[in-house]
Amino acid sequence: MTEPLALSRQDFPQPAARGTAVARAVLIRVAAGELPATLRLHRPGRILAFSKQDAASQGFGSAVAAARRSGFDPVVRLAGGRAAVYHEGTLALAWAVPDRRPAAHTEARFRELAELLAAAIRDLGVDARVGEIPGEYCPGAWSVNARGATKLAGTGQRLIAGAAHRGAVIVGQDSRSIRDVLIPVYEALRLAWDPRTAGSVEDEAETVTTEGVEGAILSHLADRYELIEAPIDEETLALAERLESDHSVA
Repeated sequence: MTEPLALSRQDFPQPAARGTAVARAVLIRVAAGELPATLRLHRPGRILAFSKQDAASQGFGSAVAAARRSGFDPVVRLAGGRAAVYHEGTLALAWAVPDRRPAAHTEARFRELAELLAAAIRDLGVDARVGEIPGEYCPGAWSVNARGATKLAGTGQRLIAGAAHRGAVIVGQDSRSIRDVLIPVYEALRLAWDPRTAGSVEDEAETVTTEGVEGAILSHLADRYELIEAPIDEETLALAERLESDHSVA
């Protein structure tokens, strides 16, 4: 019997920090035993997701201004890493699971998510692999790349007592927008990267859309879990509203 997994497809594009706050609220309630393991897969708005490390950097104010000039709303995200981009051609994934010893299973969670995403993208005719490539933005060992050359998806985790959160951004289409905004943002943060490493699934397979990527991911999830449609409940949304200011950028 497959393990049940609550699935939400709801978008919370505005205010900009609402989606991050919902992810955190779900994580808190999963840790408390008030919600089951829950995965959100949705289409975000145009967001520049900064990490807490970015927010502590000397160039953060200039980076925020650069993001806004490019039409992206800045937020402080839940997981670590460095600045990453969400837009209409990307998919945002947030997956919270209960775990009494979350630190003990960090690598296993990373591996499961990265391998699932790579397998889904390979189904679309792309040579998708797991691993960091030199010069990628928001670098990480559990990124998903194409041909060992361009980054297609990034992953991150946040652990709290009793639960773990996995987050990912998967770039279905429009890699150009990612390059255009990250060039000035990373310059402001004094982070070195190679813009040529920012890719999309569409770059590798022209007929593939973000909707196609979403369908492939859901198919692989359904092979492993019993997906149960579960809209985000009012109590979780109320908690998210209270948390929202923690992830907003003035």
